Amino acid sequence: MTTTIAQVSPAHPAFDRVAALFDDYRVHYGQPSSPEGTRGWLHDQLTGGRMSAVAALRGDDVCGFVTVTVMPASLRLGTVWSIRDLYVPPRHRRGGVASALLHHVVQEARAAGALRVSLQTETDNGPALSLYTGLGFEPVTGLELLNLTLVTAD
Repeated sequence: MTTTIAQVSPAHPAFDRVAALFDDYRVHYGQPSSPEGTRGWLHDQLTGGRMSAVAALRGDDVCGFVTVTVMPASLRLGTVWSIRDLYVPPRHRRGGVASALLHHVVQEARAAGALRVSLQTETDNGPALSLYTGLGFEPVTGLELLNLTLVTAD
């Protein structure tokens, strides 16, 4: 079956299925399932323009998704794209879905004139690191990722 890559908004027919898969993604990373909360949050991010989402579709089946934010690159007077989330459920892994989603994002970023596409993953996520470096992403040296926690989990 053919895989179609589609931009997903709350008005897209697959939005509810993407939101359900996004909830599965959250559970995969240890968060409690919250289908309505996840759907509402994703809806707000997409309609507020803070994030965009693309899904891999095979018929009515959502095989994976990627979310992206576009950020200003002030020193270069351009933009950079940041891949925030990429998830392919286990039953669709090893079939090129993640690669297709990443290629789509890179192609769209190039077409938009972005300076670069960035992403981050855990240092022990070997399969993801292998995928990303295999597609040309390189580790960034000379930078530190710092956070200031504003809200703690209950």
